Amino acid sequence: MNLDHVFVCGHPALDFAATLRARRTVRFEMFVTPERLNAWYLDGGLVDTITPGDEHDLREARTVREAVYRLVTDRRLGEAFDREALAVLNAAACKPPVTPQLTTTGRRIEATPGRALATVARRAVELLGGPDVPLMKECGNPECTRVYIDRSRGLRRQWCGMESCGNRIKAAAYRARRRTPAAPAAR
Repeated sequence: MNLDHVFVCGHPALDFAATLRARRTVRFEMFVTPERLNAWYLDGGLVDTITPGDEHDLREARTVREAVYRLVTDRRLGEAFDREALAVLNAAACKPPVTPQLTTTGRRIEATPGRALATVARRAVELLGGPDVPLMKECGNPECTRVYIDRSRGLRRQWCGMESCGNRIKAAAYRARRRTPAAPAAR
């Protein structure tokens, strides 16, 4: 599986929740080290620099990520929020977030892993309590469990991303059609 962080969901909280991939099958963990967690914060543009994290930061991020995923699933399916997940997310959102600073060269965001996580938690609160809830969809690839914001014309998007899932599914369908012999024409 690709180890690069992928940002195709249309919202940082959804991309964060998607860092545990293929939840229904192989369950591929992207946050295997504190360095991989910090790389996600940097690659996602949440921060410009971040202090090194530790195992505690990693455990806390995984806990918040699972709460976000649970709450996104609850909201998407029209179910009541899981109370434990709600408490985890709200506790994380109450902590101090990242704070941008203006420097002589422009805006700069330096943070700790805890502040970066609080920022993700706040973004999740905004998403789950905001107007984009009806636009949340799960990827049409049965092995993918990413949830994304569908802002396509006519709300017809089926895949989290064409590069990650859409092309793969379309190519498999094409190969299947090529292998299946054509049915004889009816007279």
